[in-house]
Amino acid sequence: MNEEELRAVVVGELRPLAGPIVLVDYDSEWPRRFQREEERIRAALGPAVLQLDHTGSTSVPGLAAKPIIDIILVVPDSTDEGAYVPALEAAGYVLRIREPDWHEHRVFKGPDTNVNLHVFSPGCEEVDKMLIFRDWLRENQADRELYERTKRELVQQKWKFGQDYADAKTAVVEEIVARARRMRSG
Repeated sequence: MNEEELRAVVVGELRPLAGPIVLVDYDSEWPRRFQREEERIRAALGPAVLQLDHTGSTSVPGLAAKPIIDIILVVPDSTDEGAYVPALEAAGYVLRIREPDWHEHRVFKGPDTNVNLHVFSPGCEEVDKMLIFRDWLRENQADRELYERTKRELVQQKWKFGQDYADAKTAVVEEIVARARRMRSG
């Protein structure tokens, strides 16, 4: 995603990285941080929460990660922002990304924990992909090590935006997801 494309989806000011991307060793507190956010989100949205999962590197024991808790939230319709945005904002979350051309994806930042809350609608293939990736890394040491090695190499580079780093991981993520799908189906 280039800078112009980023500006088109970011809500508010587009902020370049203030410093290098930092990976830290796995922290056993991460699942507890997710649980705290899960309780806050469920309290804010009630039955509008169709699915809520801890994803990303912080959800994989033993994997080094940026200390950001990634959460998938599935609501009845991510395009119907009036049905969930005000309640999340009242709970302290801030809408930062709106991607109508990519699965109607929305991203909120957390109120007091470094969180990326990813919002999707039911049936979104990206949700399945993120969960397959997480589950495979939890059980496959070789791919977990490959992913961590890739991330450690990439954080050595200078990135203008965090999205640039995320985009640079795409090839290895796709390779791992494809392998996970093949192994699970065969």
